[in-house]
Amino acid sequence: MILSAYSHPVAEAEVPELSAMPLDVVALLAQAHHPRAGAVVLFSGEVRNHNNGMDVDYLEYEAHKAMAAKMIKQIIADAHDKFPLNIAVAQHRTGKVIVGETAVVVITASAHRSEAYAANQYIIDRIKHEATIWKCEYFSDGTKQWGGNCSCH
Repeated sequence: MILSAYSHPVAEAEVPELSAMPLDVVALLAQAHHPRAGAVVLFSGEVRNHNNGMDVDYLEYEAHKAMAAKMIKQIIADAHDKFPLNIAVAQHRTGKVIVGETAVVVITASAHRSEAYAANQYIIDRIKHEATIWKCEYFSDGTKQWGGNCSCH
C-alpha cells in the first residue's frame, strides 16, 4: 500500500531500529507524513565505493542488537524533547551492505524546516557516536578495517 500525505501516519514504534534486510527508504518516507508537519527531512547514508583513497567493495555492520535498538529509541526520544517534532524515525542496517545500498536512514518531520534539519543531524550524529553498531570496511585489495563510523568533525 502506498501512503500519501493524507494517510494516517504510522507510529514511530512500528519502525524497527535495526534491519538485516535492505532498507526500504521509499516505504519509510511514505510513513513519515504528518498533517502538522510542513517539513520532512530524509537523510540516507549510502555505501560509497571509496574511502581514504582506497576502493571499497562493501561494508559489514555488527551490532549489540538489544542495546543498539534501545540506544536509538533513546536518541529519538531525546530528539523529541529537544525539538518540536511530529515524527522522528531512524533505521540502521546490520550485516553486509554493498556499494550503493543504504546503511542508515533518519527521517524527521516538524512544522518548519529548520527544526526538521537540526533534529535530523542531531539524531544521525548521536547514532554514529553512541549506538553499539560497528562497521568494517572491505577493500578491493583484500584488506579490511574496523571503525570509522563517524566523520562528524
